[in-house]
Amino acid sequence: MEQADDLAAAIMDILRRRLGDRMDAYTFPPPVFTAMQGAFVAFDLDRGALTARFPVLESYLNPYGTMQGGMLAAAVDNTLGPLSVLVAPPNVTRQLEITYSRPATPEMGHIVVTAQLLERRGRRLFFRAEVRSPEGLRLARAKASHWIVEE
Repeated sequence: MEQADDLAAAIMDILRRRLGDRMDAYTFPPPVFTAMQGAFVAFDLDRGALTARFPVLESYLNPYGTMQGGMLAAAVDNTLGPLSVLVAPPNVTRQLEITYSRPATPEMGHIVVTAQLLERRGRRLFFRAEVRSPEGLRLARAKASHWIVEE
């Protein structure tokens, strides 16, 4: 837990430096990240990468007993969003595309989402993300574009 606390403190420090007086206008981590019981696992500012973990909860399951695709997409969005604010001025998701490879099952316990900034072109940001099982099996991959709302 100490490592997670240290990571959260480092992320908050970056946000305070980046946002300054505007920090109070934002809730970090986002309430939906907290509601999904997300936890930051790793952050590399030089690579523009953030990794988070989300549990596979019974309330997230579809009729087949696997994690509903929309919940998996929410986990991706909840990793991309915090990363986007860490690497760029405030921005919003414009497009999110997910390709599913295999189901996330309750036996996995949790999923691991790694997101990375690929490129910035003007006010546009381009990201990729992967969702993996704890054993490293790829469950889904995603690409996203964001729009910087203010400079």
